[in-house]
Amino acid sequence: MRKNQFVIIGLGRFGSGIGSELIELGYEVLGIDKDEEMVDEMSSVLTHAVVADSTDEDVLRSLGVRNFDCGVIAIGDDIQASILTTILLKDLGVKKVVAKAVGELHGRVLEKIGVDRVVYPERDMGIRVAHQLVSPNLLDYIELSKDYTIAELAVPKCLCGVSLHELNPRAKFGCSIVAINKPEGIIIAPTAEDVLAEKDVLVVIGTNEQIEDFEEAIVR
Repeated sequence: MRKNQFVIIGLGRFGSGIGSELIELGYEVLGIDKDEEMVDEMSSVLTHAVVADSTDEDVLRSLGVRNFDCGVIAIGDDIQASILTTILLKDLGVKKVVAKAVGELHGRVLEKIGVDRVVYPERDMGIRVAHQLVSPNLLDYIELSKDYTIAELAVPKCLCGVSLHELNPRAKFGCSIVAINKPEGIIIAPTAEDVLAEKDVLVVIGTNEQIEDFEEAIVR
C-alpha cells in the first residue's frame, strides 16, 4: 500500500521539524522554500528540497504538488505569502492542506479559504508550558478540542502498587486512562488489572476539569 506523500512549504524551524519527523516515520517529503540556505540545510534530510516561490502557480504546477496527499504551509511571518500559497494548493487539488497561523486573525482567514487544519505552534506551546508550570505531575498537555484534552501524568509514589481497578478514574472523575507508558514499553488500552509502578506515565483523556480533579486527587 502506498504511503501518503507530503509537501512542506517553508523550511524554518517549524517546517523542518515536521519534515524531519515525517522522514523518520518513513514518508516521502518534498520541501520548498525561497531561501537557498534553508533548502541546502534540508536537502540531505528530506526526499527532495527545492528553492522556489510558492506564490507562483506555474512553479507549483511544475513541481507536481497536485500529486501530493497533504500540503503543509509552514511559512513564518509573511502572511500574504501564506494565504496565497494556501489558495494555490487548494486550487491545484491537494487533498489535505494544513497551515501554520501566526495569530487568530491569520487563522480565521485560513479557515475561510478552506484549510483543513490550522496550527498555532507558538500559542499551543505557550498553553502547554503554562499547564506544566502549575502542575508538577503534568508532563505534557494537548488540547484535542474545546471539550477534550489529553495529558501525560507522572505516577506519584503514593500510587505505586495500585491497580486501575482501585484507582477507577472514570467512575470517580469522568476521565479515562488510555495508556500507561512504562520504562519497558507502553500499554495501550490498559485493563483494570494493570498495576502502577514508579516511573510510569499515565496518558489520560477527559475535560480540563476532569483531568485537574484527577491530578489533584492523586498528588494528595
